Amino acid sequence: MTSSGEQCFSGGLDATIQWWNIPSSNVDPYDTYDPSVLAGSWTGHTDAVWGLAYSGIKNLLLSCSADGTVKLWNPTEKSPCISTFNTNREYGIPTSVDFNGCDPAHMVVSFNSGDVVSASPHINKVVSHPTLPVTITAHEDRHIKFYDNKSGKVIHAMVAHLDAVTSLAVDPNGIYLMSGSHDCSLRLWNLDTKTCVQEITAHRKKSEEAIYDVAFHPSKAFIASAGADALARVYL
Repeated sequence: MTSSGEQCFSGGLDATIQWWNIPSSNVDPYDTYDPSVLAGSWTGHTDAVWGLAYSGIKNLLLSCSADGTVKLWNPTEKSPCISTFNTNREYGIPTSVDFNGCDPAHMVVSFNSGDVVSASPHINKVVSHPTLPVTITAHEDRHIKFYDNKSGKVIHAMVAHLDAVTSLAVDPNGIYLMSGSHDCSLRLWNLDTKTCVQEITAHRKKSEEAIYDVAFHPSKAFIASAGADALARVYL
């Protein structure tokens, strides 16, 4: 989602990135599809797009794909792809990407090899704290880990769920961390104390998978989750 909330981006198994204009909240969902909702379509990747991250400061988009590459995009350019990284799969296949919250001129990327800023088990999601030099990762072995961006060292690690941790989100104020897991739960963590302050059983398992993604609204008191049960849920 862009910082204005007027546009969003999506990545798909068809290797494309779609750029969308958000319709008015008053639109009738049963109206005929309006082609102007689609603002653009990019085909720079050659395999499924796993992750996207948008910087409202730089107005740039990052993407990572099963083709092994990480790409930087400027949506306003005629040729929007600015740079491509990991072309030769030096670090493996990227699984998640984010802009560094303290310095959006830098990015953090996790790989299926377990690399992010040091070695660790398979990483499903990486996020950067919006104000502190901290990177947070979600792991297949049920852990959440916190890294110091300057030293690359793990500064805290914890078993956070009963199954693989699949998704993370930090609230815009940098106070809370939300995690989602294949154990069907969302958990809200106080980032200062690293303690769980709320747990929500949110989705049903399907093929041994449950929650795929979680998100905070950028300005309102809403959180959301998407699951293997084909449901998207919004919580107040």
